[in-house]
Amino acid sequence: MALIAHLSDPHITTGPLAAAPAEGLSAALTRVLALEPRPDCVVITGDLADRGRPEEYAVLRQLLAGYPLPVHLVTGNHDAREPLLTTLRLPATRYAADHPGFSVVVLDSLAPDLPDGGRLGDDQLAWLDGALAERAGTPVFVALHHPPIRVGIPGMDAIRLVDGPALAAVVARHPHVTRVLAGHLHRPVTSGFAGSTLTVAPSTYRQVELGMREGRPVGFVAEPAAFLLHWLDGGDCVTHTVPTSHTAAPVIAY
Repeated sequence: MALIAHLSDPHITTGPLAAAPAEGLSAALTRVLALEPRPDCVVITGDLADRGRPEEYAVLRQLLAGYPLPVHLVTGNHDAREPLLTTLRLPATRYAADHPGFSVVVLDSLAPDLPDGGRLGDDQLAWLDGALAERAGTPVFVALHHPPIRVGIPGMDAIRLVDGPALAAVVARHPHVTRVLAGHLHRPVTSGFAGSTLTVAPSTYRQVELGMREGRPVGFVAEPAAFLLHWLDGGDCVTHTVPTSHTAAPVIAY
């Protein structure tokens, strides 16, 4: 059995508006530790910082200091690669992390030339194909920031992953991809994808309004913050939503 906690979009920042996003991420991280048994790892699917500044990543580094579980960080469109890698001392923004019984493969969909949209590119897709082939027979969770499909929210669909069909072609070749994990939408969303399941985690900070009318601007609503918990047991994988605000759930300090 394995448990993977899937957090997203903390948007850590500094200055007058810094408290709420930091408190949101802290609440999620401490709620993870209250789960029994504790998850094997935590995946945070992007928009780690709000503006990609070194001082924001310094705050994130403080929030993660001493955390007792492995944390796999994903790059989002609000992030910046160089300060992320330097401040958090990461070796790369695309990588594979192997755990007993499963693997997490992290992709980097940041595309500075696209206004908030994402792209993986041919080179990274080829790398993913190879990484999945090396782990044939092992359940794999593929993590990226931008969802590769439309979800019916026009303002967010306009800034999705532009090469989603190419990602689908790679995933379809590897039936051991158990879940494709994404963020970006600030809402919990689930869909079939290329023979696997796409799960989008809500934000630990604030949620996007379910505005499905064409032309409606993207807005934020004070819906509960939460994260997803993926339970893997043999060939079964089930995803739970765990609220972290508007709840009296226990928290564990670290």
